Amino acid sequence: MSLVKTIASKSARILREEGVGGFARKGKNYLYHHYYQWKHPMAEQEHVFSDVLFINGCDESVPHPARYRVTHQREQLAANHISSGEVYYANLTLDQVRFYRTFIFFRCPYTDMIGEFVKLAKRLNKKVLFDVDDLVIDTKYTDTIKYLDSMSKDERALYDDGVRRMGKTLSLCDAAVTTTERLAEELGHYVPEVFINRNTASEEMWALSNEALKNKQDDPEHVRIGYFSGSLTHNDDFLLILPAIEKVMSKYGNVQLHVVGELDLPKELQRFADRVVSHPFMDWRKLPGLIAEVDINLAPLEQSIFNEAKSENKWVESALVKVPTVASNVGAFARMIEHGETGLLCDTAKDWEEALSLLVENPKERRRLAQNAHRFCSKHCVTVYTGRPLAQFLKKYTTPNVAFVLPSMKISGGILVAIRHACYLQDAGYDVMLLNVDTSVDWYMEGGYQMPVLSQDLRRLSGRIDKAVATMWTTEAFLEAYCNIEQRFYLVQNFETDFYEPGVALRVFANMSYFPKVPVQFLTISNWCREWLDEEFGQKARYAPNGLETSRFSAHRRAMSGKIRILIEGDCAVEYKNVDESFRIVDRLDPDRFEIWYMSYNAQPKETYRIDRFLHQIPYEKVHEIYQQCDILLKTSYLESFSYPPLEMMATGGYAVVVPNGGNKEYLKDRENCLLYPLGEIDKAVEAIETLCSDEELQKRLYEGGLNTAKSRDWEAIRGQILRLYES
Repeated sequence: MSLVKTIASKSARILREEGVGGFARKGKNYLYHHYYQWKHPMAEQEHVFSDVLFINGCDESVPHPARYRVTHQREQLAANHISSGEVYYANLTLDQVRFYRTFIFFRCPYTDMIGEFVKLAKRLNKKVLFDVDDLVIDTKYTDTIKYLDSMSKDERALYDDGVRRMGKTLSLCDAAVTTTERLAEELGHYVPEVFINRNTASEEMWALSNEALKNKQDDPEHVRIGYFSGSLTHNDDFLLILPAIEKVMSKYGNVQLHVVGELDLPKELQRFADRVVSHPFMDWRKLPGLIAEVDINLAPLEQSIFNEAKSENKWVESALVKVPTVASNVGAFARMIEHGETGLLCDTAKDWEEALSLLVENPKERRRLAQNAHRFCSKHCVTVYTGRPLAQFLKKYTTPNVAFVLPSMKISGGILVAIRHACYLQDAGYDVMLLNVDTSVDWYMEGGYQMPVLSQDLRRLSGRIDKAVATMWTTEAFLEAYCNIEQRFYLVQNFETDFYEPGVALRVFANMSYFPKVPVQFLTISNWCREWLDEEFGQKARYAPNGLETSRFSAHRRAMSGKIRILIEGDCAVEYKNVDESFRIVDRLDPDRFEIWYMSYNAQPKETYRIDRFLHQIPYEKVHEIYQQCDILLKTSYLESFSYPPLEMMATGGYAVVVPNGGNKEYLKDRENCLLYPLGEIDKAVEAIETLCSDEELQKRLYEGGLNTAKSRDWEAIRGQILRLYES
């Protein structure tokens, strides 16, 4: 189906299903993501996740290089569905590293901020590239520029410092993008790989050129030769062809010379002053109209390494308004112009005189060369037709990324598991980010890891996500809503339908998440979940077990003498946590022999609970200290995907009395590493606790079995299994 048919089909469906209002809203969002962000780089969308950030090192006083190397390349990428942003290097902040995948520094001199930015980007596994359109990266090149000798000592020192700092930024980068073969050759001495992306005309330039062509008028009385580079007497390139210009103007009385800028006429041309036309410096948008007014375009260049690296812009700009170019047989002109077909190339002063004489005398030849150049440049030298190679190169230098879509940044068992997976993927070289509804959190930083936290708001997302991972039923909808995702995963850690009581509408929505509308690879951390996903929903899930950071836990054998301390853990406001049953059990125990601690992150204890100490919102990094101070964990949940508390208790050498459920049965073995009792059978739970307190042989067996179980679940032992979950 063609793109037009696809758009028409989608538009008809949206109109049918969502009405005019829905169609208008989605159309506005589409334009926002695919046009507005590229066209208006400094607008409010600067905090939108995108693929590429261009850091522009050129001041507004020299807009020409940045227009070609930032604005035009952004247009090339936009035409190939790669989103981008732009920032002036002096306005760069570390926070911007969160929002992009790849960074391109265009002519940026080194600053401390750039150094810190590159360091952070690489720590996050992101790639950094350098773009330059002149050999301004080492003074060994710029020392060949004659004009610099006219600077004062202080001006030259300042200039040279900028060049050296430009080279320092280049040295930090993974690769480079540039305009010409000679530039690429020299840059290859500083970075491992250089990609040539020639300067191209933008859509706006092409449109302005077409408009100039429509308004173009012939001058039957004159042949107009144009030199659009400014002053004549201070331009060594023009002095190269001055003898030829003098001879041609002497030979042909109808030849005019048009130049841009303040005119300081060389003495050789003063006798032709009445045929020299000076145009003021002007906005680039007016330049196509000015070039279109001449019949021949001049592009002389002195032979030097620096000039060999220059681009063929002058030829392209004149070709788009059907003006033939006579150029020096140097660098990019020599490579891009086919002599005698799309322009004329000159090596000597005699070549210049002959080429100009030919075109002055032969209007048909002027039209033939101009038409050929126009035909070539219209197809090969404009942004929309030429961006694919650049896009492919950037994809090569864009680290595969993974986005974990979280329901919250508040730490819970399920979120900790997802973040553990994220950390291992970052260790493996992925560019990892966390998508969250809480926009007040910018970074996750824990245990030496650092990952950016971005909003799930679709209006704040434009970049490509290679792998997106939903982590709770409320996040699965993101996989369906955001279209710019290559692979979708759903990390299922529980049967979330049963999180809600019958009659609560959320039960229906939770259940819907197991029937996604888009292709999704299901993942899980328990065999129980894998079984019901297959049997009840027909979803084949990849499995890797949960682990434990055993280094966080230190074990000691409990004496089980004196007053025994029992820990009850769980949110009593959540029905399936079944905390009430735990307190019915301890109500049957002698308060003189047993001390009761209750730990809950969210809920407050009920008035009926007998509690000696309430532990509220204990930070995760402190939880192991609570387990170490208790003798027995009483855990009565009947619904868990993977139950951490018994495993954590065993890792400290303590004992666990537990109701078996799908989330713990794969690692709990009755009378080997814990004591199990049937749900609701209070008498058997009391009996288990009493037996545990009196049977030293049982204590020894459970202690050793618990430690062995915890060690077998160390995260490092299962790292490889986790990484294989996310393989393509």
